[in-house]
Parts: sequence; C-alpha cells; structure tokens
Amino acid sequence: MEQETLTTELERVENYEFKVKFDLMKAPQIIVDEPEPLGRSAGPNASRLLSAAVGNCLSASLLFCLGKARIPVRELRTSVETILRRNERGRLRIAGMKIRISPSLGQEDIPRSKRCLETFEDFCVVTQSVRQGIQDDVEIEPSGETREQAV
Repeated sequence: MEQETLTTELERVENYEFKVKFDLMKAPQIIVDEPEPLGRSAGPNASRLLSAAVGNCLSASLLFCLGKARIPVRELRTSVETILRRNERGRLRIAGMKIRISPSLGQEDIPRSKRCLETFEDFCVVTQSVRQGIQDDVEIEPSGETREQAV
C-alpha cells in the first residue's frame, strides 16, 4: 500500500495563537487562533480550517475531473456552511457541513459534466477521510524546566 507522510508544525505565539508551518518550501506560514473571547481571532480556528480543507478538496476534485473531460470552467465558487452543536456531554462538535459548489460552465458542457458530478467526491481525500472517520494517535511529551531556567 502506498503511503506518504505530511508534517505540519505548530508553535504557540501567545495565548491561543499559533504559527503553523507546512512541509512545503513555497507555502507561507499561517496564524491560527480561537475566536473571542478565548482568543483574539487573529486567524482561522481549527473548525474553519477543516471547513476550508473540505471545500478546497471537493473544489479541486471537481476541477480535476472537469479538466480531464476537457470541460472548461470559467469560474468556480464554493461555500461551506459548518454547523457547530453541543453533544450530549455539552462539548462543542462539528455536527455537519453543507457544501455548495458553483462551477460556471458553458451551457453546451452541462450535459457532458454529468459523469464528473457523479464521481468527483470519491476522489476527494479530505472529505472521504472525514466521512469515514480519521484515526488519530495522540502523544503528550511534557518537558520540564527548572525554576532557574524559567527566570
């Protein structure tokens, strides 16, 4: 089975604000933060990043399929409405997402796009992984410092 590992590193700036570095030379760092009152809203939080990841992956998958079918896309807009809801224990969770993808196609290309519209979701790595549930293994590696180091 083919496997690739992506590495994303986060470093705390202050409070709930983190600098995120990706393992891509040309990718800029981004700032993520929690919304007020917990954070300062200096950047998107994890829920918004997940929304963006799902929307981007689906949009790219559709564009790829339409490109392979030689169907030109004049414009493409995607909207992701993410629903947050408290679970039975009162913990906030992402309860669902409503994704609307609006590709601008030539009228003559709409019938030809049917196959892509039926299959593109299956090729979206992020969406399919979220739907199936993603295994995560969490390890905590605390490091201590002496009182002299902290001063």
